[in-house]
Amino acid sequence: MIETFKTILITGGAGFIGSHVVRRMVSRYPKTQIVNLDALTYAGNLDNLKECESASNYHFAHGNINDFDLLQNLFKSHNFDAVVHLAAESHVDNSIKDPFGFAQTNIQGTLNLLETARQNWGNTIQDQRFYHISTDEVYGSLGAEGQFSEETAYDPRSPYSASKAASDHLVRAYFHTYSLPVVLSNCSNNYGPDQHTEKLIPLMIENIINQKPLPVYGKGENIRDWLFVKDHAEAIDLILHRGKLGETYAIGGNNELRNIDIVYRLIDVIDRILGRKEGTSQGLIRFVTDRLGHDFRYAIDASKIEKNLGWKAKTSFEEGLEYTVRSYLKK
Repeated sequence: MIETFKTILITGGAGFIGSHVVRRMVSRYPKTQIVNLDALTYAGNLDNLKECESASNYHFAHGNINDFDLLQNLFKSHNFDAVVHLAAESHVDNSIKDPFGFAQTNIQGTLNLLETARQNWGNTIQDQRFYHISTDEVYGSLGAEGQFSEETAYDPRSPYSASKAASDHLVRAYFHTYSLPVVLSNCSNNYGPDQHTEKLIPLMIENIINQKPLPVYGKGENIRDWLFVKDHAEAIDLILHRGKLGETYAIGGNNELRNIDIVYRLIDVIDRILGRKEGTSQGLIRFVTDRLGHDFRYAIDASKIEKNLGWKAKTSFEEGLEYTVRSYLKK
């Protein structure tokens, strides 16, 4: 267990999950320097970090994890003793259209970070940490029963999940081959404030508010386990400081719901908040051609992190959804 780090590099810190992690770290660890490295692609938004801009322990670096020289310079100038690696291409639809971009960022980019850390930390590793955040999609698709755990065999079904699976394997290889001090986690679907509108929940929120069609894949029967992003940020904090080297932790919200049920719940919440007649927006639902290779169900067994680190998702789906909707309505 490590109480504090001197300087933490957070990759992808202007993204959805990353911005929540950055804000938490900057606030909770004022004596730790937090460096946010982000390429500011379409999914990165510095407006998510307005409250951090004036903090003395926060620094933003604009750059790409595929720029090996940049990574070397950052490590030398900041002397990082921890890396929280969140930078990734993450939208399955985009990976189907452009698998090469996902391989470049998620596989090669991760390898660049691993090698930079190895070269700069050398053989004097004591209290450093390389924390790689991944997805439950690397495990493939579940039927009606069962849950993913840390012991589940990998079975990725999309270019996105395959690229994340490859990056996970590289991280573990650096632990076993070079003794790089790594920890990993695989999480379920995140939701919450500041998520890009390409994802299901913010897309539906935006379209319900503006009374636009609500596209739902297939019959909307695919099931996901939903994790509130602030709960995830807390888990990341715990794993970084208390996780056991070489170990993987599965992080889930224990909120399994069909996509169509998510849409109905959002309609109920938004129509109520906006004072519309109950069910006003249900006629906006449009069932569209299913995604290629669409995984049927994901579910996480989070008992390991609960038992070993004392973490458990605190936010009910009803509470988290209401909070999320109201955060979008404020904008």
